[in-house]
Amino acid sequence: MARMYIFKRFERFWHWAQAALIIFMLATGFEIHGTYALFGWEKAANLHTTAAWTLIGLWLFAIFWHFTTGEWKQYIPTTKNVVAVMNYYSVGIFTGAPHPFRATQLSKHNPLQRLAYLLVKLVINPLIWVSGLAYLYYNELAALKVPVLAGLQLGPIALVHTAAAFMMLAFLIGHLYLSTTGHTPLAHIKAMITGWEDAEGDEPAANTVKEGAA
Repeated sequence: MARMYIFKRFERFWHWAQAALIIFMLATGFEIHGTYALFGWEKAANLHTTAAWTLIGLWLFAIFWHFTTGEWKQYIPTTKNVVAVMNYYSVGIFTGAPHPFRATQLSKHNPLQRLAYLLVKLVINPLIWVSGLAYLYYNELAALKVPVLAGLQLGPIALVHTAAAFMMLAFLIGHLYLSTTGHTPLAHIKAMITGWEDAEGDEPAANTVKEGAA
């Protein structure tokens, strides 16, 4: 097994903090919609709003970090080997075939992951934040009397926000499942905790760094 340092400290913090906030917002959001009773409607709404602003702050800092470190390049989509990766997840993983992609520091995400993360960043996240902020500040936006905002109705805004939440939930379920598809069920999860990933093969990756690096 070749051991490679893949995920930096901030990446791991950002990943787990983001995951916790998203799961918490899903829980409070579905309570606001009356799916169940846990905190009570008013408290759930307040907690949902607080978590939303916390996540916005985290995302803004993460955007700054990605662009200043060059890590944004990890999300540039590519079609190279995407069919091979899709075949692996649909067939090869059940027949013991080797994974067609090997992560390195310069290429951490396989082609299918890049496309999925791009969908989240360019479609799901904007839908959630635009609809969420429009819902939260509906009265203030209506008071502005801006023509482009005049036709906004609270019902459709809430519907878009709920649809985006279900899209995020579907992504989360898929993400959790794929996180168990390493050479052991916990290999990918362990890598996101320690930063180090064990990959099949005897040759260490060219981008391996010393243990303990940031």
